[in-house]
Amino acid sequence: MINPNITVQDLNNLSKNTMVEYLGIEYIEVGADYIIGKMPVDNRTHQPMGFLHGGASVVLAETLGSIGSASCVNLEQFSPFGLEINANHVKSVRSGYVYGRASLIHFGKNTHIWDIRIENEKKELVCISRLTVAIVPKK
Repeated sequence: MINPNITVQDLNNLSKNTMVEYLGIEYIEVGADYIIGKMPVDNRTHQPMGFLHGGASVVLAETLGSIGSASCVNLEQFSPFGLEINANHVKSVRSGYVYGRASLIHFGKNTHIWDIRIENEKKELVCISRLTVAIVPKK
């Protein structure tokens, strides 16, 4: 489970000078087995026709699940790596924010599995994703 001492501010500080910060992704809530974040739908995340790029949704999904796994393990002993991700894009978005909630559905010694639901500001489903994270011992 997620370390109860980790705060939203801790998570946002980890994103400095990364793609996460560039895309404007922010963590807004963390619980025992979930993380919620938001991402703007703007020129950084649009595809050429002006809609949210499906790849940006996948970046949000993998970001939430991966940081969730990083928050569950001792990072001095283990490294979490995204192993597999899938996504179904079900609704388009042109502007505003999308909100992702990554929920831990499997907490194993070697893998974690996250279910990520991304919704628009009207709470309509935009994308549903599943991420498997490998937990690799450091050498």
